[in-house]
Amino acid sequence: MRTFFTIALAMLCWAPAGAQQPAPSAPAPQDTQPLLTMFPHADTARWFLAGQANIIFQAHPGFHSPYSGTNSMLARGEYKTSMVGTLYMGYELNANPRYDTDVIYDEESAAGRGISEALGLAGFTNLDVVRNPNLGPIPYLARVEVHQTIGFTDKTVDQQRTQFSLATKVPERRMELRFGKMGLPDLMDQNNPGSDSHLQFMNWTVDNNGAWDYAADTRGYTYAFTAEYDDADWTARYALALMPTVANGIDLQWNLHRARADNYELTWNHGPLSKWLTRIGQKDRKGAVRLLGYSNYANMGVYRIQNNLGLAAHTAPVITAHPLQTTVKYGMGLNFEQELTQDVRLFGRFGWNDDHTESYAYTEVAQTFQLGGDMAGNRWGRAQDKFGVVGVSNAIKRDHQRYLALGGLGFLLGDGALSYAREDIFETYYTAHNWRGLFTSFDAQLIAHPGYNSARGPVEVFSVRTHVDF
Repeated sequence: MRTFFTIALAMLCWAPAGAQQPAPSAPAPQDTQPLLTMFPHADTARWFLAGQANIIFQAHPGFHSPYSGTNSMLARGEYKTSMVGTLYMGYELNANPRYDTDVIYDEESAAGRGISEALGLAGFTNLDVVRNPNLGPIPYLARVEVHQTIGFTDKTVDQQRTQFSLATKVPERRMELRFGKMGLPDLMDQNNPGSDSHLQFMNWTVDNNGAWDYAADTRGYTYAFTAEYDDADWTARYALALMPTVANGIDLQWNLHRARADNYELTWNHGPLSKWLTRIGQKDRKGAVRLLGYSNYANMGVYRIQNNLGLAAHTAPVITAHPLQTTVKYGMGLNFEQELTQDVRLFGRFGWNDDHTESYAYTEVAQTFQLGGDMAGNRWGRAQDKFGVVGVSNAIKRDHQRYLALGGLGFLLGDGALSYAREDIFETYYTAHNWRGLFTSFDAQLIAHPGYNSARGPVEVFSVRTHVDF
């Protein structure tokens, strides 16, 4: 992985300091700024209507595998296609900037499948894949929420309109409250160079912190209440969310005494290298540092207990074979991003959780390190194109390792045996803006020790993505 990180940083720093690219939220003259959606969207209308379609074709050749199990990544070559379409709708019930009220409603459809049915990798290669493909492509309610702003000052600042927040001017000091169905990564652990699986990286443990077992059903959504305080220099967030009734389940547990998720995030709205960049002449480079913490309470099995029961019975342990109970998983994450020049951005994440109880809602990761970046295409005359590279290293703890080595199955992993090693991933992509809201991407991922198993792999996964913003 050290080689991966060295190559990534060298390629990103290739851009000259004088290359120019408008900041994402800065307006540009109409004759020089290309339209990035199929149809223009008015910032002044009280209603919001937009959509996305994302199609990803992925394939991998055969790779070394002396054995495999129920949840193994298939060693023979294979290819799969996934398709996700989302319709975003919103309306400003109260357009007063100090007390703005939005209503958000999104419909979504997820079709197709992931390679190996999304099994065998902790850092799976396609974030669009539903972890239960048997749900089918029937459209479903993705988000429905009320978003209320409460301003503490008359001073307003500009804000870019998004599908999750319709106001274009907001109080500099404010509280934002949300209630309804949502995805927690819509609001927390955000990272501008490394959170958009439709235009940037595709791997689960790149676009999100792999050690954050965030509350969600198998499609990635939950019902939650969130509170956010924003000031000029920092932001604090809290989210109380519902957990699924079973690991990777579609149904949510509404009894908060039995299950819930508490999530906390503190953001410093300045990059870790901003002062140093100012001293060398790169003034006003944007960045942020985010600290995340969470505690999940749910009907989760304990690895060590189930390992001992399996050994006593001379069978493979089963993490779900326990009476109804409430156990806790807790963890933390660190997330940063930093502009280096007008074209180049650096980002990274670190994540950790206790890993005593089963992975329940996102993926099977107890520790993750991530470093990468992206570069805009101004140098070669394509300002809306992006090139990115990243390296990720994931790990699990001893009780989890032993569980898999004894033949236990998680909801993603289980080769029947295990020769443990960290799961190391290198990913690179190039996204080209073709016309208006039409983008094409080429992506490659190299995965060493898939599923933390040094006896299997490495494997290369290649992807072609077509994305349309309406």
